[in-house]
Amino acid sequence: MIEEVTGIKKIRMLYLQLLYRCNFTCLHCFHGKRLQYADAFTVDEAADLLTLMRDQYGTEAVTLLGGEPFVHRDLAQVVRHAKEELGLRVEICTNGYRIERRLTEIASSLDLLRVSLEGVGSTNDGIRKQGSYQSALEALRLARDLGVPTGATMTVTTRNIAEVLPLGRALAQLGVRQLKLHHLRPVGNAADHPELLVTSPSAYGRLRDELASADLPLEVIVDEDLSEDGAPQACAPSDGPREIDRIEVDPRGALTMSCKAVGKDAHAFWYEKTAGRIVHKPSSVDELTLAVPDVVYGRA
Repeated sequence: MIEEVTGIKKIRMLYLQLLYRCNFTCLHCFHGKRLQYADAFTVDEAADLLTLMRDQYGTEAVTLLGGEPFVHRDLAQVVRHAKEELGLRVEICTNGYRIERRLTEIASSLDLLRVSLEGVGSTNDGIRKQGSYQSALEALRLARDLGVPTGATMTVTTRNIAEVLPLGRALAQLGVRQLKLHHLRPVGNAADHPELLVTSPSAYGRLRDELASADLPLEVIVDEDLSEDGAPQACAPSDGPREIDRIEVDPRGALTMSCKAVGKDAHAFWYEKTAGRIVHKPSSVDELTLAVPDVVYGRA
């Protein structure tokens, strides 16, 4: 269905939100009230979608996220199906909170563990959860010892913008290979905390300068909103690409891709779980910015 409407023949990665439920209520979480929703993929539903994406769109990798994916009781089954049955590259994005036992179970089928952190020590814990910083570091240490490559993500806010470099250095000591920095968008829980928004372009400029000169021993990737040119203001009027890097599905089955593929309609496609098929349901969302290449600092 996606190919018929957009001409896209290949989608390299699926971002699969297994569930909304989470054991955190972070101040900046974009899900907001949806964290309370019961929507989730069953093992069979996830397996069917992964198989469809691999067979019809040549999907090579899956990133499992939530909510908190380690809260999903059947996470191990989903991971093993993706890796062992379908041969996909498997990444998990997690808060890293008390995941040691389950991480050990799936380590041999995992290609990357990415842990979300919002600064060092109490800065992180004040945004995420008390004790979450040390728990995340313990998860990263265990992943290293199990031979699982690791990365981290950080959403840049007024509280933590000064801790990007200290966090990067702390992560590098644990063998973390990559730190992704994201711009905070005022949606979900973040809409209730406008004080977290970095509103000064010069603050981002200083951060970029610091990253460029820091020579951190890990790769740092910033999203387009943090880049010097900023995110584009409108979608490109074109016929769209034949290949895209990613598509994301939420726990309800709503698929999201860049407007380069579907115009201004964020949820033009849905995965119908019971039927095991993707359908076209234009919803006329007002605006969705086009993704552009990230900016990379440091080294791997």
